[in-house]
Formats: sequence, C-alpha cells, structure tokens
Amino acid sequence: MEMTHANDDLYRYDEEFRDTIATVDEKGKRIWLFPKKPGGALHRWRMVVTVVLLSIFFSGPFLKIGGRPLLLLNIFERKFVILGQAFWPQDFVLLAITLITLFVFIILFTVVFGRIWCGWLCPQTLFMEMIFRKIEYWIEGEAPAQRRLMDEPFGFSKIFKKTLKYTLFIMISVLIAHTAMAYLIGINQTLEIIRHSPSENLTGFTGLVAFAGIFCGVFAKFREQACVAVCPYGRLQSVLLTKDSIVVAYDWLRGEPRGKLKKNPAVEEKSNGCIDCKLCIHVCPTGIDIRNGTQLECVNCTACIDICDEVMLKIGKPKGLIRYASYNSIQHGITRLLTPRMIGYAVVLIALVGFLSFSLLTRSDVETNVFKVSGTLFQRSEGDFITNLYNVEFVNKTFEDLPLQIKVESPASASLVAPDGKLLIVPAGGFLRTIYFIKIPAVDITTARTVVFLGVYQEGRLLERVKVKFIGPVINKSKGSSL
Repeated sequence: MEMTHANDDLYRYDEEFRDTIATVDEKGKRIWLFPKKPGGALHRWRMVVTVVLLSIFFSGPFLKIGGRPLLLLNIFERKFVILGQAFWPQDFVLLAITLITLFVFIILFTVVFGRIWCGWLCPQTLFMEMIFRKIEYWIEGEAPAQRRLMDEPFGFSKIFKKTLKYTLFIMISVLIAHTAMAYLIGINQTLEIIRHSPSENLTGFTGLVAFAGIFCGVFAKFREQACVAVCPYGRLQSVLLTKDSIVVAYDWLRGEPRGKLKKNPAVEEKSNGCIDCKLCIHVCPTGIDIRNGTQLECVNCTACIDICDEVMLKIGKPKGLIRYASYNSIQHGITRLLTPRMIGYAVVLIALVGFLSFSLLTRSDVETNVFKVSGTLFQRSEGDFITNLYNVEFVNKTFEDLPLQIKVESPASASLVAPDGKLLIVPAGGFLRTIYFIKIPAVDITTARTVVFLGVYQEGRLLERVKVKFIGPVINKSKGSSL
C-alpha cells in the first residue's frame, strides 16, 4: 500500500517519485544497479535463514514421508505429492482447497507482516541476494569497483572476472535446474536423465537446458526486474497492506527535518534523525528511497535497517530510524496485531485448515466408481434371478500395487459375479477397469430401483463402501405379475 504521511510540515514529501521506478531512466532505458554490500545483525540472520531454506530445497527431492516424496509436482503425469500426501486428478477438489488455504495464509501473513516473505523466504531474493550477488562481490568487489569494471575496456582482468563469474552463475543455475526438475518428475527420473546421453531422453535434456537458461538469465541479467515488473505479489500490497501492517518503515517523525551532521549543528541537536547520508538508497537492491514511504519495489530485505543502524551508532544516535513498524505505530504510537480484518482472515483460514484436515484424514487410498453399462436393462437368469451388468473402475491413489476384493454388503440375498474370474490388482498410481454382474432373486425385488451397497477390501480391511442402483422389474404381488 502506498502510504502517505500526515505531518507534511515534518516530512519533506515528494510525490514525483511515484511516477517512475529507480531502475528505468526518463527515456525508458534500464538503469543497472550496483547496491552497496549489505551487512549487520538482520543480514546475518537472513543468512542463517537462507542456509536452512536452501538446505531444505536441495535435499527436498531425496526426503520422503511414509515412503512418498516430500514434494512432487508432476504436472506431466498429473501426480502431486505435498508433505507425503498424494493428490491425483480425482483429488482436484482437495488440491484446490489446499491451494486456497495457502493463498489465504499468504493474505493473512501479508496483512500482519507485510512483505516479510519477499525479504526472508522468497527463492528469487534468496538466490539473488545471498548467492549470486555474493559471488559478484567476491569476484568483482564492492559497488564502486563493479562500476569501474563495467566502464573499463575489455582486457585480461575484465575478461577473466566476467568469465569466472558467469561460469559460476551457469554452474549454480544448472544445479538449481536439476533440483527443480526433480520436484517436477521425481528424483529417480532426474537421475536417469543425468546418467544417460541427452539423445536418449531429448525431452528431459531440453527441459533441463531451458530451466538452467531461465534461471541464469533471471539472476545474471533480469534481477530486480523480476520483483518490480513481473511478480504480482508486490501489486497485492495495495489491497492487502493496512496502516497496522508491519513493514520496513522510515520513522519520519523522528527523522525529519533532515540535516547534515557537521554543517548544520542546530538541526543535528534538534533531531535524533536522518543526516541525509543516502546510504539506505545505496544499499537497496531495488534502488528505492525508503524515506519516501512504503513502495511497490520494496522487498523488505532489511538492508536499509542494518546500514541506518550502523550510521546511528557511529554518530551516537539511537538505532531504529528505519525499522520494522506499522504506519500507526509511528504516527500514533499504536501497535495492533489483531484487527477485525485480521480476525476475519484468521477465521477463514482456520475453517479451511479444519476442513482440509478432515478431508485428508477420511480420504480413502482407493476410489471406486460403479456405472451401469449404458444401453442395458435387467436380465432374467436361470433360477429366477434378476441380473444387472456394471462397469467398475478402481483408482489407486498410492504408490504401491493394491490387491483388492469387492463384496456385496447389502442386501444379503444379492451376489456379485466376475465374468473373467481374475484377481483384482490395481497398479500403483493407476486404475483398473473391469465388469461385474449383480444378481438378486426376483422375489426379493420390490421396487424398480433397489439400493445395493458394495464393500471394497484390502486384505480384509474395508477401504470404501459404494452405493449402487440396481434396476429390476416391479412385482405386482396382488396379480402375481411383473410390470
């Protein structure tokens, strides 16, 4: 949300900054950013979080829960596994509820804590700022050295540094691409692609090359534009953030009016605030001035907080001129985590989580569908039985072959006959289609549609009960004839 500040006499507010973005000049040409190398307490904590999250990301394809992958998003074969729970096309409703639950959680999280996801958890930020940018600092030096290197003509030093940097970029992008592919098709298939010649699996190899090229292009060239111009999450701020949302914010009441430290001692003595060093701008990876307020481009990376606290300590002023805060906490000194809006989202989220949990706990590993063969009516068979013919489909939602038995639960006089007499073994993650006859003695049929219940068993354990409509003649008992 583009928040304005009430005290214009204290806050030198310039609305013109909203007409442009820091990475594009007045002619529409890209401005390449060279952010100052970040550091500080929050940055160190972000590095710890990055190590944990990237460890999970790269080890994820090898992790299993109950013999199932931790996460598998196989859109090609329509197989999805989330935290060991398998979802198939037949579970579309459950998968949709899971995604809606995740979306509501993100909304609630954003309403309370702003874009903390972008700064601390988003893969784009983690890889860009904590890996690729670190490599760039290591090879090319700090921001001034990078500017000089870009401007200088090609020579041995420049060619060597650029070659080394892009070689490492490509290698890491290839590693990320293989990991991403493992989440899509599974670790076993990914390893098969790696072990064999590209000509033996041209589709898989092409996919890996495309993924690696996209990742390398994003982190080497596109960079912050992914957050500023492509990612829709930043635009959601305008409808999600409130004046109680906690974001990276500049304390304009304390910071204004700004003044130079040595040239204006009167301002310095009057204010515990901003000395207009502009280091918060220099360190920002999207090039914004956080002092203008919350902006679309801000990813809440906390680099400006660290650099401002460092300056405040050096000049003997209190830290926290830029900090995690809400508009109301700065303007009115009020910090509220619970608002009617937040409570409403929380209630919806709890309801969704409860319904999803119940659905997952009561879900069967097998889905059985029984359909009467179209175009057929009942038949009379030897012994005065009425017979119906059914197509029966079994869907196995597990990763193991399942031997099944199907029995009639009620009515007691009904019986089930398999024409082929074969054992039912449903393949892992697949389905089996077969046909069955249901027979009921004619004397037990009293309505045109009799309800029959079938039980599906695995090794004596009931997995599912299926309701079937049985069509038969109506017996007119007074006249002793069928209608």
